Amino acid sequence: MTEQQIRKRARGIDRAFDILDHLRDVKTSQRPAEIAQALGAPTSTVYDLIGTLVDHGMLETTDANGSVFLGRRVYFLGLAYRDYFDLTRQAASVLDEITASTKETSQFCMLDGEKYTVALQREGSRPFRISADVGERTAIPWTASGRLLLGHLSDQEIRDLIPAEDFILPDGRQMDFGAYIAEIRRAHDERFFSFDSIVDTFTHCFAAPVYNQSGICSATLCIVAPKDDARKNYDLYKNVLQTAGDKLSKTV
Repeated sequence: MTEQQIRKRARGIDRAFDILDHLRDVKTSQRPAEIAQALGAPTSTVYDLIGTLVDHGMLETTDANGSVFLGRRVYFLGLAYRDYFDLTRQAASVLDEITASTKETSQFCMLDGEKYTVALQREGSRPFRISADVGERTAIPWTASGRLLLGHLSDQEIRDLIPAEDFILPDGRQMDFGAYIAEIRRAHDERFFSFDSIVDTFTHCFAAPVYNQSGICSATLCIVAPKDDARKNYDLYKNVLQTAGDKLSKTV
């Protein structure tokens, strides 16, 4: 295989992952032409890649118009990941303990490329629902965890990782990069970060790190609580999260 063929195949693999990520983000089936338009990719290329992905069970056709969505093979690959990486199994029981002791919604969160995502969640025992869509990709700077998960990176690496548009807050304000970096460094030193949610005006978010064997924060444990309860129980929630984070870090 020539070097040009290798580069062409690599670009094709990248585009195939773009298709999978796009369908995950939109959470609905789409026609190949719609996917090509959303990705800004040649329609013929997208049609060819979708055919290959369907043949391999990574995508499934959902209607007579040729619309496709993620296939069952993606689900089974996810199950294999969960079974292999013990951290996610351990995290489920830790979240149960956090929610049992605080009555608040708890989450296990990770980075997904240049975005943040809630991987697991336990809802608190409240008459109204405080939760996030598990698996939804969110701008890293909008989250409490986004101050901990980047603590091992340099300022330039952080700037290179996060798309410029992710520093624009939901209300249209531009986030100050220097202030964000300062929060990351403080959170890294204190092994904790909390703030009033950027995306939900009624809640306060707490986050504590889960470290891998290299001492890098590879995940976070979080509590999402109404602001009044967060103020009244601040020390309790912080202690519960940090204790749980230390416990989970020892299992990695």
